[in-house]
Amino acid sequence: MRLEPDTFAFTLLLGALAAVPYSGIDINLPALAATGATLGASASDVGLTMSAFMLSLATAPLIYGPVSDRIGRKPVLAFGLALFIAASVSCALATSLPLLLVCRFFQGVGAAATATTFAIIRDLFDGDAARGKIASVMVAVNVATVIAPTAGAALLAAAGWQSIYATQAAIGFMLLVVVMFRFTETAAEASSGRHVPSAVIDSYRRVLTHPVSFAYILVGAAGGATVFAYVTGASLFFVGAVGLNPAQYGLIFSACSASVMAGAFLDGQLGRRGISSSHMLTIGLTLSSAASVVLLAMTLAGWMPVGLVVALLMAVALGFGLSVPNVMSATMQHLPDIAGAVSAAAGSIQLIAGAVTSGLVAVRFDGHTALSMTAVMAATSLLALVLYLLVARPADRRLHARTIDAGAAIRSPTGS
Repeated sequence: MRLEPDTFAFTLLLGALAAVPYSGIDINLPALAATGATLGASASDVGLTMSAFMLSLATAPLIYGPVSDRIGRKPVLAFGLALFIAASVSCALATSLPLLLVCRFFQGVGAAATATTFAIIRDLFDGDAARGKIASVMVAVNVATVIAPTAGAALLAAAGWQSIYATQAAIGFMLLVVVMFRFTETAAEASSGRHVPSAVIDSYRRVLTHPVSFAYILVGAAGGATVFAYVTGASLFFVGAVGLNPAQYGLIFSACSASVMAGAFLDGQLGRRGISSSHMLTIGLTLSSAASVVLLAMTLAGWMPVGLVVALLMAVALGFGLSVPNVMSATMQHLPDIAGAVSAAAGSIQLIAGAVTSGLVAVRFDGHTALSMTAVMAATSLLALVLYLLVARPADRRLHARTIDAGAAIRSPTGS
């Protein structure tokens, strides 16, 4: 029996698929040192497995997206999950760090296929319905990011670091079974059926030259870069400068993840009550920007009470949760026939932007203050707000006005 798109079970499947890449990062964090001890490498060297995983996450969707537009979402998901399972088993059996790096790269290639989740939403839903579904998926993703580190630590203590990869393989297998037997194809078959490089290039040309979709991709990339700066900088500041222990920092990380969930959930609820996407996007981006600027001002003043810093970081996360479902929905709204390519481009550009800001925060960290984190967060959050107010929203309104004018011309006697 197929899963119906309007059911909770279908939303749960989408959330589980979208969470695969994120849980693939967080669940392994507690095991870096133990993995290094087994393989004769330092924890920092094992940290390169995260880089290999994220590199494939950033690049593989660029192939999956256009391919899924032409052959369908289901074959791409099935291939990616099968590769994820095989690579996860290989990671568990790895006997050297170079082999583990290769396996982690291919594990990321497999996990990247789940980036088509947002394209699936666009296939089935439009407008506020799509926004609400994306919000629900965001809640599921953040539940996974909260649970994953604790689950990884428990698995490490119970059965060693290999059990973490074995568990990922088992989760991938369960998802593959559901996709194969309960999921029905959602993408309309392309009329040309071309699977050649020129078709892929044409898809990305359309994405990168579309005045509305590309503008929202840039808004999303700037907003995502703010979160990546927090993820990198908060650990350096709270543990390295303030002196909190990892457990205390874990509570802060969980609180911020819960704030993202709360924002996404609140956006979904308000959308059902008729609050427009543009209003929620303005509120979310303004909240993140204001909180980030206050954090920067506090840093420059040398006044950083931990409780207030945490509260402001939670406000940034809440704003991100309010805005991201609306950004993703607006990004894919105008190019439904190549939703896979749009989703892939948006995800890859966001990951690249996040990698740049994460590296900048880490390199500029002075060991004593949060300046590198708060400066980058303030800059990127303000950039996201400015891009939306001055570029994306005006372009969206112009396109909407032209669409209305064209429809009126067709309906008028002279237009007919």
